[in-house]
Amino acid sequence: MIAFVFPGQGSQKVGMGKALADTFGLCRETFDEADAALGESLSTLCFEGPNEQLMLTEFTQPAILAMSTAVQRLVRSRGIDASFAAGHSLGEYSAHVAAGTLSFADALRTVKRRGRYMQEAVPVGEGAMAAVLGLDAADVARACAEAAEGQVVTTANLNSPGQVVIAGHTAAVARAGQRARALGAKRVLPLPVSAPFHCALMKPAEDRLAPELRALRAQDPAIPVVANVDAEPKRTAAESIEALVRQISAPVRWEDVVHRLVAEGARTFIELGPGAVLAGLIKKVDRSVAVYSVEDRAGLEAVVTAVGRQPTAVDRS
Repeated sequence: MIAFVFPGQGSQKVGMGKALADTFGLCRETFDEADAALGESLSTLCFEGPNEQLMLTEFTQPAILAMSTAVQRLVRSRGIDASFAAGHSLGEYSAHVAAGTLSFADALRTVKRRGRYMQEAVPVGEGAMAAVLGLDAADVARACAEAAEGQVVTTANLNSPGQVVIAGHTAAVARAGQRARALGAKRVLPLPVSAPFHCALMKPAEDRLAPELRALRAQDPAIPVVANVDAEPKRTAAESIEALVRQISAPVRWEDVVHRLVAEGARTFIELGPGAVLAGLIKKVDRSVAVYSVEDRAGLEAVVTAVGRQPTAVDRS
């Protein structure tokens, strides 16, 4: 059984999608759709930069969604489909586009506002995130609780065994990092992010986006999407939307998501979009599964060969 998985912020890079768009008409059309939906040239930003703009979260989010959707459509055109989907943070929107819950255009416009609301929720410099390596989640949570001192600092991404990201007020994150080291963490790495995602400081962004999400025309997903907030498969439009609302200020339970997909029968994971971050995390969670990443033609051909389907897409190479 195949699961499609979709990356979140941090995987973006200038040039992503250009070779695919130059080669495959389906990918070019997807980026054209994105440009039309947003009323601006997102494709130029993806293909040419500037990097400074691509790194701004209100542009990063639709850019990754567009890239992931282009790759997803290309893989499906080769006769490869999935029984389940999931995405890391922003990637959950890409998963719902793949599942038909949300239209591509609605998702693009929504994640652009999501990025802006998340950035505006906390003044620049007042929030931070850090990756804690080599310490179990319970001890990371303990470090956060002991370091809070009236401020916010909590687990934000439970990515894989020994990799937990924390988020909150800048000073509290620094204190929690020191406490985590004292409890045995191997490393604590500050992350180059513009806001403290997936913690209580994002509640203002959640409150702003919630009515907009609930107003979207959503369909029951054609394949279940395992949600970040509770690692449960969402099978209706209503529960899918509520999961997207809740995930803004709640931790991403990626390790639990992978375990749930495996429990549901997934044995092949295909990461669709820029980079291979999720492939690495998935292998740390469960080494028994097959994992592939598709962001270029080589990745596409590897998946087609491995899954044993014949190419059906018409390309311009």
